[in-house]
Amino acid sequence: MLRRFINHIVTSIKGEMFELDAKIPLGYLFAFFWEKAWMCFWGMVKLRRIKRVFVHYSSTIKCPNYIQTSNNLSIDRKCHIDALSTNGIVFGYNVSIGKYTTIECTGSLKALGYGLKVGNCVGLGTHGFFGCAGGVEIGDDTIFGNFVSLHSENHNYHDRNIPIRLQGVTRKGIKIGKDCWIGSKATILDGSIIGDGCIVAAGAVVRGVIPPYSIVGGVPAKIIKSRI
Repeated sequence: MLRRFINHIVTSIKGEMFELDAKIPLGYLFAFFWEKAWMCFWGMVKLRRIKRVFVHYSSTIKCPNYIQTSNNLSIDRKCHIDALSTNGIVFGYNVSIGKYTTIECTGSLKALGYGLKVGNCVGLGTHGFFGCAGGVEIGDDTIFGNFVSLHSENHNYHDRNIPIRLQGVTRKGIKIGKDCWIGSKATILDGSIIGDGCIVAAGAVVRGVIPPYSIVGGVPAKIIKSRI
C-alpha cells in the first residue's frame, strides 16, 4: 500500500511513470524522503522562493536572483553554483544536479559571462564542471555521466611576448542538443555544437560540430558511427 502511494505521488510530481523497486527496504525509503523534505526546505531558503526545488544544505548558491527555476530541480550535496552573468541560469523542470558539481557562469570579474540554459528532464552527473562564461545550452532529456567538464571560453596565446594569462579570451559558447548522452570524464570545449541524439564516449574531448545522432569518441573526438 505504501509503495503504491509513493509511486502515485512521484508519478504525479515528475509527470512520468515511476515505480519503486520492490526490493528497496522501507527504512531506506523513509530516510530518503526525510532527506528530500529537508532539501525542499533548504531549496526555499537558498533560492529565496516558494517552489518545489530540492537543495542539500551543504551546497552553495551565489546570486540566486540570477536563477530561474521550474519545479523539481534537485541539487545534491557539496555543489557550488555561481549564477553571476548577463543571462543568468535557466533550469527547466525535472533537472537533477549530482553531488560535488560546480557551475560557474563568469570566469573573471573583468567581463561577465553569458550563463547557462538547461532544458527539461536533464541529469547532470556527480563531480562535473560547467564553465558557462561563453554561454552553454543543454537540450531536453540529455544526461551526463560523472566528472564531465564543459569549457565555453578559450585563452588567446598568439603573442609570445605577452603572458597567456594577459592576452584575454575568446568565447563561442557550447550547444548540446536534445536526448544526448555525455559519457563519464568527457570534455566539451568552446565552440562545440552537439546535435540531437548524440552519444559522446567516456573520456572523449569534443570540439567542433557533431551531426545529430552521431556516436563520437577519442582525443580529439571523431565520429565512430551514426545512430540513423
